[in-house]
Amino acid sequence: MSDPYYITTAISYPNGRPHIGHAYEAIAADVIARFQSLNGKDVRFQTGTDEHGLKMARKAEEQGTTARALADEMSGHFKAMCDALNVRYDRFIRTVDDDHHRASQAIWQAMEANGDLYLDRYEGWYSVRDEAYYDEKELVEGEGGEKLSPQGTPVEWTVEESWFFRLSRYADQLKELLETPGFLEPERSRNEMLAFVSGGLKDLSISRTSFDWGVKVPGSDNHVMYVWVDALTNYITGLGYPEDSENWKKFWPADLHLIGKDIVRFHTIYWPAFLMSANIAVPKKVFAHGFLLNRGQKESKSLGNVTDPLVLADQFGVDNLRYFLLREVTFGQDGSYSPEAIVMRCNAELANSFGNLAQRTLSMIAKNLDGQIGSFEPAGDDRTLLSHVQNACRTELPAQFEALAFSHGIEAWMQAVYACNQYVDEQAPWALKKTDPERMRQVLLTLFIAIRDLALAIQPVIPDKAGQILDQLGVNPERRSYADLADESWFGALAANGHRIDPPKPVFPRLELPEVEAA
Repeated sequence: MSDPYYITTAISYPNGRPHIGHAYEAIAADVIARFQSLNGKDVRFQTGTDEHGLKMARKAEEQGTTARALADEMSGHFKAMCDALNVRYDRFIRTVDDDHHRASQAIWQAMEANGDLYLDRYEGWYSVRDEAYYDEKELVEGEGGEKLSPQGTPVEWTVEESWFFRLSRYADQLKELLETPGFLEPERSRNEMLAFVSGGLKDLSISRTSFDWGVKVPGSDNHVMYVWVDALTNYITGLGYPEDSENWKKFWPADLHLIGKDIVRFHTIYWPAFLMSANIAVPKKVFAHGFLLNRGQKESKSLGNVTDPLVLADQFGVDNLRYFLLREVTFGQDGSYSPEAIVMRCNAELANSFGNLAQRTLSMIAKNLDGQIGSFEPAGDDRTLLSHVQNACRTELPAQFEALAFSHGIEAWMQAVYACNQYVDEQAPWALKKTDPERMRQVLLTLFIAIRDLALAIQPVIPDKAGQILDQLGVNPERRSYADLADESWFGALAANGHRIDPPKPVFPRLELPEVEAA
C-alpha cells in the first residue's frame, strides 16, 4: 500500500477573475502533488473556490445579479484556469456544494457540543475585502487619515448579534503547535503567529446577521457562519467529513496546506483551534508562499497592472510559465516577473540548454547510429558525467523539492544539464564520427541515458514537455516514476530489444516577446 499524501491550496475568493497569484499557488501545489506521486505516494490534491461572505453578496448587488449566479460564473473561471495550466486536482470544491454545507454545520455542532460557542454582541472593525476582524491596535492610518487594516484595506465599524468562539481557551495549545518544528514555514510566518498568540487571544465572532449569503448556523437560522469557518472546513469536506469515509480515514490529517502569506492567521490560529474544539487532528504542515510582483510592483486594478495568467500561458506556453515561476522565485519569498524575464529564463535554460541538448543528441543518434540503441558500459568521462546527472536527479532535486525549495532543486538539475552540454563540447561526437566511430557511439549513448534521467526528474514542473522528450526516447509511460530513476536495467532492456528512435522533433522552440500594439 502506498503512503497517502493530502495537499490543498487555499480556496480562491471568486469576486474577480483569477490573477497570477492564484495561478502561482495552483501550479506550485500541482508540482508538489506530481512530485509526491512520482515518489510513490497515493496523492490527493484539492483546490476550489470560497464563494460565501459579505464581499460576494455586495459584488453581486453591484452587478445586479444574485450571489449564487455570480458564484457560478466566477468559480467557472478558476476551474478553467486550473485546467488550462495543467493543474491536475482530484477535487475542485465549491463552498456552495451541499456536502460542504453539511460538513460546516457538523463542525459547528461539534464545537458547540464542546462548550466553545456562545451568543453575544459584536462591536468592532471589519474589513469586507479581507473578510477579517481587526483590533484597534492592528489598524494603520491611510493617507487621508482613514483607518485601514494591516493589509491596507478599508475597515468599517460593525455592530450586530453574533455567535462567538472561545479562541482564548486554546492559547497554550496553539503556542505549543506553532513551536512544533515543521508545522508552519517559513520561519518569518511562524514568528509572526507566535507574537500574535503571545499578545493575547480574544474570542472570535463567527456568525453574521446583516446578510444571508452563507451557511446557516444550526438552530439560529437568522445567522450565517463567518465566512472563514465555512471556508476552512472545505479541507475536511472534500474527504467526506463528518462521515467515517475511506478518504477521511486515509488522508486526514492533511500533509500540507499551501497558502499565501496574507492568510496565515486563519490557517494556523483559527483553523487549528476549530479542529481542536471539534476533536479533529490538526494538519501536519502549513506553508505560506510569498507574493508575485509585476515588475517589482504589487498588482492592483488602480495601477492597471493585473495580469491574466492564461494570457501569459498563451503567449509563452504552459510549461514555460510553470518552469519560470518555480525556477525564478525562491519559494516562501516574494518574487517579481515580467514577460522579458520569462523569455530570458526559458530561452537560456529550456530552449538553449536542455532542449538543444536533447535535440542535437537524438538527431545525431538518428543520423549517425541509424537510431539504434545498443549496449555499452560507460567508463571514465562517461561515468563521471552520469554520476553528476544521477546525483542531481536522484538526490539533490528530490531533497530540495521535499523541502519545497524548488528553485534550489531546479538549480541542481540545471547544473547537470550544463555538465551534459560541456561534455558534448569536450567530446565533440561530430568529429569522432570520422576518427573513432565506436567512441562517438559511446558518447551519444551516454547522453541518451543522461537525458532520460533529466527528463524524468523535471516531470513535476514541465509535465508535458518532459513527457514529449521521454516519448522520443522511447521510455515506457509506465516506467517514469522516481523509483525508475534508480533502475539500472532499463537501458540494457532497450538495447536487448533492438530499440530504435526516430529523428526528434523540437520540444522547446525559442520564445519571442509579444508585439505591443501601438496606442
